[in-house]
Amino acid sequence: MILGPRYPYMVFEGSEKIIELGVQPGSPSLRCLPYVFWQTLAASAGAEIISTVSNEACDAYLLSESSLFVWDGRIRMLTCGATQLSKALVLFIEKLGVESIAYGTYQRKNEYLLQPKILSFDQDLAYITQTIPGKGYRIGHLDSHHHYLFSANGAMASHKSLDAAKPLATTEILMYHLRGPLAEYFRSRHQSAEGIRDALELSSLFTDFEFDDHLFSPYGYSLNGIKGDRYFTLHITPQELSSYCSFETNLTDEDLPAELLEHFLLKLQPERWDLISIDRPLPVAKRRDNTSINTCSITIDDGYEVNFKHVHQQGE
Repeated sequence: MILGPRYPYMVFEGSEKIIELGVQPGSPSLRCLPYVFWQTLAASAGAEIISTVSNEACDAYLLSESSLFVWDGRIRMLTCGATQLSKALVLFIEKLGVESIAYGTYQRKNEYLLQPKILSFDQDLAYITQTIPGKGYRIGHLDSHHHYLFSANGAMASHKSLDAAKPLATTEILMYHLRGPLAEYFRSRHQSAEGIRDALELSSLFTDFEFDDHLFSPYGYSLNGIKGDRYFTLHITPQELSSYCSFETNLTDEDLPAELLEHFLLKLQPERWDLISIDRPLPVAKRRDNTSINTCSITIDDGYEVNFKHVHQQGE
């Protein structure tokens, strides 16, 4: 998310690539791995660790290109832009040994523009499957927003660990082409990390969460929040040609009402947005006028469901 002086006129791929890997039950805690291990993992994708915050259940690393979360038995890492997160997935498996891996997933959205430094999903898949077998999926319409998913679960997991070898149940909302006064504030010289937190009312929405955030220069913002084994992460890339904000969490359905997602939609006024849920139903957001909505679901061979909705706000 580090951007140059001509930043407002650049097209930046804000939408994140995501990996998640779980280790076999009985494995040593991943949180015991040294800091240099996580530095090396971030660097392999083209990112750096900026800061970290920890509690009794989770270590959250704020990266130059998004976030990394580490629990005892799994990691979840997000990177944006031209990063190559598939390299981090492969490095993690090589360092721990394929026999230690209970499951692995890799997820990414289709790009706005084809760029030489950004590999395609097919290229990522070819690279990953040299190290670990699995299957690729696409969810969403091919001529609109869609997401790709690779799952390596099952091929590695022993029968003993199959019940535990499932990814986190998560909800993601990806908002594109932000509008309104808050979008302008994200691009202003007067913005601050505290100002963004207050404008989005994060402290009141996520009580008792510990926050770690960073305001990039000249613009851009990232935040990790953790409370026990629950997390959320927020990333904003506000340049005018491709403004974007993502919110992701593993909060349970009881703690993540549709009203919370509606809060972000009202504040940020995106022209388009995607909603993705893993192994849980899609939250039901308020119906808007003049919208085009595509919804679909797939069940991964390894037994979990992926639900997807793309909404295009066509006019006020």
